[in-house]
Amino acid sequence: MKLETKDLPGDEPTIVFLHEGLGSVELWRDFPDRVYAATGRRVFLYSRAGHGWSDVPEADRTPRFMHEEALDVLPQLLREHAIERPVLIGHSDGASIALIHASEHPVAKLVLLAPHVFVEDISVAAITEARDAFPALRDRMARYHRDAERTFRLWNDIWLAPEFRDWNIEDVLPRVTAPTLVIQGAHDQYGTLAQVDAVDPQRRVVLDCRHAPHLEAPEETLQATVAFL
Repeated sequence: MKLETKDLPGDEPTIVFLHEGLGSVELWRDFPDRVYAATGRRVFLYSRAGHGWSDVPEADRTPRFMHEEALDVLPQLLREHAIERPVLIGHSDGASIALIHASEHPVAKLVLLAPHVFVEDISVAAITEARDAFPALRDRMARYHRDAERTFRLWNDIWLAPEFRDWNIEDVLPRVTAPTLVIQGAHDQYGTLAQVDAVDPQRRVVLDCRHAPHLEAPEETLQATVAFL
């Protein structure tokens, strides 16, 4: 399956960006470019299957989809692009994928923006609201995704599936040894600070924003990220 990628040359270790549940390479906006300019590190981004201009999978997702991305897809992609022991910057689902990957593979550091460790009622409520709002979002999403309807359903359907309520990755956390920064919005509509407490990072930053710190509090998020790196 062909994936959309972006690769900016620079120093090692490479910084790999892992987008959120409705994200893509483009939807990171200018945050990766600003991190690149500030650090001089090699920066690598990709859109997961079904996102951006990557190929769209036929099969629906299962509750293991983040484990499959972290332990099967991402390691192969890193090998193909000669990336070893990367810094992972993940947002939302991408932050969860980063944690799962780091529990089994060597990474230099983790920067987690609004990570999910378990499913909360607030998450389900916000994702239900997103489902109801999708008709109004379809045209905007179509500017950034090959198949906006499929992208949305791949994310929304599994998060709202009854079998997903038991999804939990607290069992992988003791195996995550890389230095970790978590940046969380104080008003995150998709999760509470209990997610940060579960990760118990070396450094935490709580900002006056919602679920996307890099877009809603860009200066503070950039400063915290670059200082940590």
